[in-house]
Amino acid sequence: MKKSMLFIVSVLLVFSLVLTGCAKETEKAATTAAETVTEVAEKAEEVAADVAETSEEVAEEAAGIAEDAAEKAADAVETVVDTAQDAAEDAVDAIEKAAGVADAARCDADGACAIIKPGETIKLGLAGPLTGEYAMYGVDISDSEKLSIQDLKPLEGFEWELLAEDSVGSSEAAVSIANKWTTDPTFVAVAGNVLTGESAAVIPIMEKAYIPMLSPSATGANLTEDNSVFNRIVFQDATQGKFAAEFIVNELGYKKIAVLHDGLDYGKGIADKVRDTLIEMGVEPIAYEALTPGEADYSAVLTAIASKSPEIIYYGGYTAELSVIANQIGQVGLKGVPVFSDDGAFGEEFIEKAGENAEGCYGTTSIPADSEAKLAFDAKYEAALGHKAGTKTSFPWFSYDVIQALAHVIKQVAFVGEDGNLYVPRAELVTAVRSLSGYQGITGEITCDEVGECNASGPTFYIVEDGQWVVASK
Repeated sequence: MKKSMLFIVSVLLVFSLVLTGCAKETEKAATTAAETVTEVAEKAEEVAADVAETSEEVAEEAAGIAEDAAEKAADAVETVVDTAQDAAEDAVDAIEKAAGVADAARCDADGACAIIKPGETIKLGLAGPLTGEYAMYGVDISDSEKLSIQDLKPLEGFEWELLAEDSVGSSEAAVSIANKWTTDPTFVAVAGNVLTGESAAVIPIMEKAYIPMLSPSATGANLTEDNSVFNRIVFQDATQGKFAAEFIVNELGYKKIAVLHDGLDYGKGIADKVRDTLIEMGVEPIAYEALTPGEADYSAVLTAIASKSPEIIYYGGYTAELSVIANQIGQVGLKGVPVFSDDGAFGEEFIEKAGENAEGCYGTTSIPADSEAKLAFDAKYEAALGHKAGTKTSFPWFSYDVIQALAHVIKQVAFVGEDGNLYVPRAELVTAVRSLSGYQGITGEITCDEVGECNASGPTFYIVEDGQWVVASK
């Protein structure tokens, strides 16, 4: 038993010694490992430091390279831009030079160019009766065109001017005025003429000089025939004559119709169309007579008409003669027989001159419908002239529009030369006015057909009731 215990104690002692030796060895190994890890860490730190230093150097070198590259790229771009800019400027110069050569060539064409030098004005002309028996037409149209030209903005620094010339209603005077205009290199276009006869007389002069005309009032049916310069924005006589005849027969129901005119181009032209349309409708006029304009007594011709017992008289002419007719018609047995007239006789002046005798008379007008633009013009017109638009004639709105429309077209063809002058190719302007399309004016859309008829709205018929013109329904 004692021996066994001794053996166990011996074994435990030996095992304890072994463990102690292992612990020491382990401690030693751990110390050695720790030292090794420390050395490795220090080495790694040194390597990391070396790598960081190297990376920084590499980054700095790379940044320098990039900066150099960017500077070189910027220099290259700047060079390219400068080269492109120089090329563009050269191209622009070449284009402008070519355009200048092309523009100069435009003045070598037929009609050459109107030439307006710095300090000069772009001149538009109006010829019509500003004095005399028909002055109400010329003055009203002239006043409206003056208002219109004041509203125009300068074209390339050049101002506009209206030359309003008094023809006294004479074709001979109108011809003299036209010949004067054609010698003026700054004269560009005619905003007229006012009357049909004057217009017919000057058309050949303007055709030869390549000067376009745009009339607010000359309605003679044949004015647009066989020429390239005359245009108008008011309806023509053939239109109102045809519509008037149809209205008299279809709306008013009259069959016994007498036709009377003043023998002038305007009045006779309308009367002829009324007569011809009536015949085409199967209604033969019971009388067709002419009077002498400017007289104070038409009882003889009215007596001749009265012998045919007409239901209505159509008169082609102007206010002065219509007033005499209305005042004398009752004296020859025609009291209560209405007179139907044209736009040349429409207006407040007829009512003023005929008084109660104007009652029941019919008139033709082209007064446009109310719009924002028309009402603005009406206010401007009344403020400037002291009476309402339309009280003298039905043409103030058309007169305003012809100035604006002509300026619109002139701006399209005009150019400034290298010498600073404004040039307007005359032949081009003639074509451009005749080709005017879609221009929106006070009177509506203005579009010219191939012969220069630029109005498609036709006339409106009025009747005098209680001393006022009102729309005639029937």
